[in-house]
Amino acid sequence: MSKKHLSIDIETYSNVDIGKCGLFKYCDSDSFEILLFAYAYDFGPVKVVDLASGQAIPGNVQMDLQNPDVIKHAYNAAFEITGLNRAGYLTPPDQWRCTMLHGLYLGYPAGLANLGKALGLPEDKQKMAAGKALIRYFCVPCKETKRNGYRRRNLPKHDPDKWRTFKTYNAQDVVTEMADYQRLMAYPVPDWVQEDWVIDYELNRRGIQLDLDLVYGAIRINDEHREELIQRAIAITGLSNPNSRNQLLEWLNENTDLNLEKLTKETVSESLQVASGAAEEVLRIRKNLSKSSVSKYQAMKSAVCHDYRIRGVLQFYGANRTGRWAGRLVQVQNLPHDVPPAIDVARHLASTGNRHGLELLYGDVASTLSQLIRTAFIAPDDAMLCVSDFSAIEARVLSWLADEKWRMDVFANNGDIYCASASSMFGVPVVKHGINGHLRQKGKVAELALGYQGGPNALISMGALKQGLTEEELPDIVRRWRVSNPRIQEFWYAVDNAAMSVMQNAQPVGLPHGIIFSRECNLVYGYDYLTITLPSGRRLFYPQPYIADNQFGRPAIHYRTQVGANWVNTSTYGGKLVENITQAIARDCLALAIKRLVQHGYKPLMHIHDEVVLEVPKTELHDDEIERINAIMCAPIPWAPGLLLNADGFVSPYYKKD
Repeated sequence: MSKKHLSIDIETYSNVDIGKCGLFKYCDSDSFEILLFAYAYDFGPVKVVDLASGQAIPGNVQMDLQNPDVIKHAYNAAFEITGLNRAGYLTPPDQWRCTMLHGLYLGYPAGLANLGKALGLPEDKQKMAAGKALIRYFCVPCKETKRNGYRRRNLPKHDPDKWRTFKTYNAQDVVTEMADYQRLMAYPVPDWVQEDWVIDYELNRRGIQLDLDLVYGAIRINDEHREELIQRAIAITGLSNPNSRNQLLEWLNENTDLNLEKLTKETVSESLQVASGAAEEVLRIRKNLSKSSVSKYQAMKSAVCHDYRIRGVLQFYGANRTGRWAGRLVQVQNLPHDVPPAIDVARHLASTGNRHGLELLYGDVASTLSQLIRTAFIAPDDAMLCVSDFSAIEARVLSWLADEKWRMDVFANNGDIYCASASSMFGVPVVKHGINGHLRQKGKVAELALGYQGGPNALISMGALKQGLTEEELPDIVRRWRVSNPRIQEFWYAVDNAAMSVMQNAQPVGLPHGIIFSRECNLVYGYDYLTITLPSGRRLFYPQPYIADNQFGRPAIHYRTQVGANWVNTSTYGGKLVENITQAIARDCLALAIKRLVQHGYKPLMHIHDEVVLEVPKTELHDDEIERINAIMCAPIPWAPGLLLNADGFVSPYYKKD
């Protein structure tokens, strides 16, 4: 029996800013309610239920929200699932299909309006442009004015005409979502990716507890510290607002010999190397004031729910070229790496708001607060955090793909790839903290920068100059790394040739490990894709591809992608495609590891790049817990025979960098 389809869109009210605080805090508010419920069965006519005016969702629809034989569809379905469950209309996430995920899977932009434009929907199928204004009017608190009787919220009765338009808008969103789905359905999301999306939803819904004493203490210390710095800058410069870029730039140029054209992070750092006296102190103050050391604490404060947990910090398929996750709210994917010494002392001082103690012991208050951000994620009193991290997974995947044997041997023997790379490059033994140990840094920078056909500029972007390397020696490092890794070089060109061949001949080209390049077309709607099938069976999609000269005047593959608010053409090349493939496979390894952990009864809270954070009750914590978790992480992958994985981890009451 074929399943029925139920397409849904809801409009809601909450006094919480969803942009700043996230979906789960938004729905956590006591003021949350569903205003409108638009739905359609089997992609037919749309009906709108006006809940705000007293109508009720029909009983059969409420039953179908829980019926496994009815597939529910929505754009950004996490919003509908969370909102409906919060309002008492129970619906399991595994019965839903998210059209946003579907669009991202095929390489299209996020956002219902952006997707509709990229797919070229006819005008009558596109999202209504008036929606944002209507949402501002009905879905968020309004400003109290004498004219509106000092009310805090606009109801349907306050503007019946706008309300009628809002109902039309609600219905149109279902029309647009259905039109999008029908254009995407020729290339479905794989079932196992759909299962991962459900696991991800549950992970985000579970959330992770915050140490609010640390969060509020850090914010308080930072406020005091900033005020002290500003007052000191006022005393030196006499400016009314020394934190003003223009005022301070003018003062520096009038009172020093620096002659700066602009005041940026880079010019401040450069000037500090030559400045002295008052100019040096003012520039150091400027540098400190520019640090966003507490912005993540502020995000935590805004997004934490009533039970002290923060939810929704990860976006499934946030990087739609590779399918990797993206950070949201606190941006956990770019947390500071440094760790303060005597970390428990630093945490105590920050939690108690002891700025003077923090300054006395650690000196740089802003940097210390930044280094403590990770530790604001904690386990409840009756549990511990177990953290397991894949080791050098991109380097391992790339070595496996290219069959670079000496590198595979390093991994098989649990060697240090940075030392081994430096040794291969310079022809001498390199031991961390031992013989020729100074060369390890060159090996590390080369490993991080050069695996995807990068040159000297890639080394600079990876921080080579800041780590003591000179610009003159960079070309030699590139040459040595490439000579040491001939199979990886060959893989760049094999990938580039395969992609170009497919574009020219429209015939699939296979590479080792089950990688297949194809040209696929949806003739009904005129959509065209270059696809790369990964060893896992998942595909990477490059919409509307064509060959044209790139910025270097050489023929290259171009395709459509979202840059900012625009759907534009961009180009790619062998090394970049290798990067996409490598990162996508690493992502699939992580997704499989998370699924296996869930199957073993673990509860993932979040993951950062290749590191998984789990919450384990103390009553269930074994002495060898991390070894068990690491073993699950590194279990053989059926679609990647020969790929050698390694993981390391630790147990802690709070999250940190081990």
